[in-house]
Amino acid sequence: MAEQVLAAVRTGPGTTELREFAMPDIPDDGALLKVEVAGICGTDVKMYAKPPFADPVIMGHENVGVIARAGRTFSERKGLVEGDRVFVEHYVGCFRCEWCHQGEYRHCEATDWRTNPDARRYGYTSASNPYHLWGGFSQYLYLPWNSVTHRVPDGVSFELAGLVTPLSNGIEWALVTAGVGYASTVLIQGPGQQGLSQVVACKQAGASRIIVTGTTRDSARLALAKELGADDVIDVTREDALQRVLEITGGKGVDVVLDCTAGAGTAPILLGIDALKRREGTMVVQGELAAFPDFPLKKVTEKSISIKSARGHSYRSCELALEQLASGRFPLEKLSTHSFGLKDVDRAIRTVGGEGATDVVHVSLLPWAEEA
Repeated sequence: MAEQVLAAVRTGPGTTELREFAMPDIPDDGALLKVEVAGICGTDVKMYAKPPFADPVIMGHENVGVIARAGRTFSERKGLVEGDRVFVEHYVGCFRCEWCHQGEYRHCEATDWRTNPDARRYGYTSASNPYHLWGGFSQYLYLPWNSVTHRVPDGVSFELAGLVTPLSNGIEWALVTAGVGYASTVLIQGPGQQGLSQVVACKQAGASRIIVTGTTRDSARLALAKELGADDVIDVTREDALQRVLEITGGKGVDVVLDCTAGAGTAPILLGIDALKRREGTMVVQGELAAFPDFPLKKVTEKSISIKSARGHSYRSCELALEQLASGRFPLEKLSTHSFGLKDVDRAIRTVGGEGATDVVHVSLLPWAEEA
């Protein structure tokens, strides 16, 4: 194994440089992952443009690879040996607190960088911390005893396994948080990787009507939404979206609204409130607007709308996502549209952010591409 590890390090807003790190000596309860693919999402775009802290960070929180070295205790605890391909969740919980004991380690303070400056979370943690390799934009990733791993099923390539994070989020937000199920009617706003993943989740769950909105720029994504199971697509720049939703649903509105837009302001939320059925509809939001002027609280309460926050995924949603990928039921490989090597991390992130290609869905970072 090489003595040095090459990684792309975010050193400031919109700035990346390649650095070499010494290959760490792992403890008996740790391991090293040879990273095959690290997915890039909209959160990376925001964190790259406006880092929450100044420390150098190896980004990359959607990571798949092969166990390159494993301590004896790590293998005993995880049931993993060198050569196994795994998906690694980005959460690194303490596994002692109340949240972790409930299986909700995504809420653990030990992995919450917003409240804990010493938190461990892949793609967010300072590269100055011990073992250094805390992000997937690197040839290797350090796995401590409390990393959360999932074995990738045989037959699922590393490129396909790179879709686990958006697909597991889709399953978590649509099926668990929103309760989509048999005969549900659903409006999915935004046909990016999260919106398209939710199309698959809702279709698998038995939703009777799936409507997806986007813009003219999203024409290729809207076509893919139809291919993945959406019943109707709406170009909000050419049609009255609310009128179309009501036409499609016979004037009733939808049971669930899933907001997967980014940077669209308050418009999707206002549309969702109006598009929901007369009573007891559910809306799942993931926006991070600091303020919402003139929020229509009266209409929300009169319609008895439940507004829930989309926040990550659970262990079971990741397992279900891997099963979905292994099933071959949907052409999920079509979600993976672009790939880049380590030296092109800056361009890869900017591509996800909308610079350049218009047909982008999911972008993969391949740390070993230059040596392929």
